[in-house]
Amino acid sequence: MTNFSRVVHLVCLFLFLFFTYFAQDEENIISVDSSLVLLNATILDNSGKHVAGLQRKQFKILENGAPQEISFFASEETPFAAVLLIDTSGSMEERVSMARSAAIRFLDGLRSNDSAAIYRFDSKVVLVQQFSGSRDIDEKIFDLKANGMTVLNDAIFHAADELAKRPEKRRAIVVLSDGQDTFSGRSADRALKAALAADASIYTIDMSAMDNAGSQRMQNQAVLKNFAEKTGGRFISTPGGAAMRDAFKNIVDELGVQYTFGYQPLNTKKDGKWRVIELVVSRPNLTIRTRKGYIADK
Repeated sequence: MTNFSRVVHLVCLFLFLFFTYFAQDEENIISVDSSLVLLNATILDNSGKHVAGLQRKQFKILENGAPQEISFFASEETPFAAVLLIDTSGSMEERVSMARSAAIRFLDGLRSNDSAAIYRFDSKVVLVQQFSGSRDIDEKIFDLKANGMTVLNDAIFHAADELAKRPEKRRAIVVLSDGQDTFSGRSADRALKAALAADASIYTIDMSAMDNAGSQRMQNQAVLKNFAEKTGGRFISTPGGAAMRDAFKNIVDELGVQYTFGYQPLNTKKDGKWRVIELVVSRPNLTIRTRKGYIADK
């Protein structure tokens, strides 16, 4: 074997061993990440105020009724990442300015370590402002106009995909929409699944016209409520004026003081089935809002 052949042989062997090791290491990382289930929980007393100071030993997590061991617990104020989705479809024509004002109010409430991105959606999902902790808003927000169809499900799916890349454990998708999807390539179930996989809570603000009381509005509200309830977020019915301001202040406050839990499911099967999660606290007369479960193919 010539010297050149030996060099080629050694290089090929090195590359083979390197990529074999890298693939194994990457596989291990993915396995660990995919097996940890995170819960962000909002806990309120009878007056609707956030409850602080609860300890890990006061909580139990049940998955399909089976107790799980809590391997991660955090109760301190920590930064969150959020994606704000603004519906700019044709059906929102009279309410785009209200949605724009809401976005500005949301950014005003951010703390120094929080981060938020803004997207608009009509027939497509378009970035307005990249993730930033700044309260300053891009001038593009003032160019928003109502036009086209509605890709609500696609917008939520995209927001979840972006949040899954973030380092923050507390993540949220805030949707300002009338809830009517007319053009998405993805179903509501697929969008919900993506949000759950990203450990993101969805807060939905119903922006439908207040004088619209028909069956279509009820159906649209049901969609928005389902996104919120399944992920541990909150549905807010058509707000305006002071109600809009209070709603966004409460969302920011809530994200900052949530309890965060993590556990490794005892049932390790990746069977694609829905697993029901129940978070229980020993202290009586408290309301817990968290995700209802997850799909076991994460």
